[in-house]
Amino acid sequence: MAQSSRRVLGRLAVGSAVAIAAGALAPATSLAQRQQGAVRALGIDTANFDHSVRPQDDFFRFVNGTWLARTQIPADASSWGAFNELSEKSRSEIHQILEDAAKADAPAGTELRKIGDLYASALDSARVEQLGITPLQPELADIAKLTSTKQLPSAFAHFARLGIQNPFSVNVGQDPKVSSVNIVQVSQSGLGMPDRDYYLRNDPAIVKTRDAYVAYITRLMTLARQPDPAGAAHRILALETEIARPQWNRAKSRDRNLSYNKMTVAQLAASTPAYDWHGYLRAASLGAANDVIVRQPDYVKAMNAVLARTPASTWREYLTFKLLDRYADDLPSAFVRAQFAFRDSTLRGQQQMSPRWKSAVSAVEGSLGEAVGKLYVKKYFPPSAKARMDSLVHNILAAYRVGIDSLAWMSPATKTQAKDKLAHFTVKIGYPDKWRDYSKLTIKRDDLLGNAVRTAEFTYDDMSSRLGHPVDRSRWGMTPQTVNAYYNSSNNEIVFPAAILQPPFFNPTADDAVNYGAIGAVIGHEIGHGFDDQGSKSDGSGNLRNWWTPADQAAFKQRTERLGAEYAAINPIDTLHINPGLTMGENIGDNSGLMQAYRAYRISLHGKQAPVIDGYTGDQRFFMGYAQIWRTKFRDAALRNQLLTNPHSPGMARAFVPLTNNDAFMKAFNVKPGDKMYRAPKDRVKIW
Repeated sequence: MAQSSRRVLGRLAVGSAVAIAAGALAPATSLAQRQQGAVRALGIDTANFDHSVRPQDDFFRFVNGTWLARTQIPADASSWGAFNELSEKSRSEIHQILEDAAKADAPAGTELRKIGDLYASALDSARVEQLGITPLQPELADIAKLTSTKQLPSAFAHFARLGIQNPFSVNVGQDPKVSSVNIVQVSQSGLGMPDRDYYLRNDPAIVKTRDAYVAYITRLMTLARQPDPAGAAHRILALETEIARPQWNRAKSRDRNLSYNKMTVAQLAASTPAYDWHGYLRAASLGAANDVIVRQPDYVKAMNAVLARTPASTWREYLTFKLLDRYADDLPSAFVRAQFAFRDSTLRGQQQMSPRWKSAVSAVEGSLGEAVGKLYVKKYFPPSAKARMDSLVHNILAAYRVGIDSLAWMSPATKTQAKDKLAHFTVKIGYPDKWRDYSKLTIKRDDLLGNAVRTAEFTYDDMSSRLGHPVDRSRWGMTPQTVNAYYNSSNNEIVFPAAILQPPFFNPTADDAVNYGAIGAVIGHEIGHGFDDQGSKSDGSGNLRNWWTPADQAAFKQRTERLGAEYAAINPIDTLHINPGLTMGENIGDNSGLMQAYRAYRISLHGKQAPVIDGYTGDQRFFMGYAQIWRTKFRDAALRNQLLTNPHSPGMARAFVPLTNNDAFMKAFNVKPGDKMYRAPKDRVKIW
């Protein structure tokens, strides 16, 4: 995902969101107490274990080895694991909801009718083939009118409303230093491949990907009957390479201090005299802006020369391709197959296209996600799950407070600030208290492409309308049916959608140890983002502000650098290593989250010994619960893509490094010098 203040857990409520004061740990409501002495389930699939591997040598394979050996990545997937399995379950449940909606014949204008009509339009391949590319002809005609680079600002503004990429991403979002205020933000953009490295690296696999990209552009331009498709493809690649060169890498872009550059619109305009920013903002319905935040100012300045020297004819080809690429899924099957061949097969190694019903589900999720979410939570999310999750979150927040008090390297002054931030965390569980209003979105049962365009315009208008209005902190960044979780630094909030609150992450019938090790570590991970190398730069109100003493900041940096070195040593494929500059926030979240989840689990026992279940102690079950949620397999292309673009380390590393830094793990499995999981006490990194 693009770098932002929102940190998600992977790959990515009843009542209103509330601020939780992390005081003394609440009395644990254990499953044993709830079940009044009933025998508790182990909560771990031991059929996945590989007993030929010692847990002291490779805990990931000990817990997941048999699963790894027997599991084949589905042909229409690029990776597979616990997240994917649960996401597929959620998708199947949504599929049935959409099938029912399409047959419901609900009153016109209702959300149920819009859901059913959109789903039906996505399934109607005959209608899509009949229309061909005709629905895009007005937009192609507009592009053909671009005869001067002076027209670029108005052209880019028009196509931004349709979700079409250009070299500048312009959005309205929270001002990181004044989090109650919405402001225009300008970021680098414009690349059709996932990252600048795909343009600038010369690894054999990357070079092959570039060649495939040229072939993809050529194919789309040919299908759309554009002149000189092959020549256009090479010119587009050359232009995007010029755009890529001055771009910041992802590690630099995630630095919240470096990327906060507030300036007036006049100052922005002066940095790129070849580009009329005043004109762009007026055309983009953002003319009321006086100030903007420019995330990569030297990139914006460097683009002035690119904009000036690139002929209008090349920009026409660039925009034509961007239009076709953006809406290929909504065009005839030849376009869909061409996009699959590059975006899914080349970039991620996917072997087979998904059935049409899956893309139809995705289309509805992308347009009417919260409307579908209402139906999902009504059918699949019991209030009891929310209540149990709320208790776990409270306990782990409290464990963090205990952890902060115990830090030997942090001064009392900084501890006070850290605990104040912790006390102001907002927690959202399950689904929004205030649902999104889709009344202004028009959906037609026989117009898939039109539905997609109107959705893009609806989304853009919703975003641009926030300028001049206070931040609405009730909004969610994920739908309830999403299998993920996230932290938003500007809101200082942690969010857990309903769909992740299922096994193996959350099992209401399982032993407490497993739930603390799985969903507890997830909770701890998201809280940990508030105290990672970037989240720790904002306070309890979500404002970017340094609340650290210089000595504590230096001690924190020293620990994060040591942690980064542990990940940088891991080489999952080719010559690619995990990039600690890109993954540092997630790595801190994993390591700190696991430690605090374990602390909360031990406190929940109130000094009593956990029962032994199926021969495993409570501590052993805790770590097994953690390891099993990271079972993952990748296709090679997907793993390369992950290492180059994703702020999360691959699952096998997430189930390895945090354990080697954890004293309790070493004790639970009697890990000793000479064992591969062993890390000497002096070398174990402990941050929170």
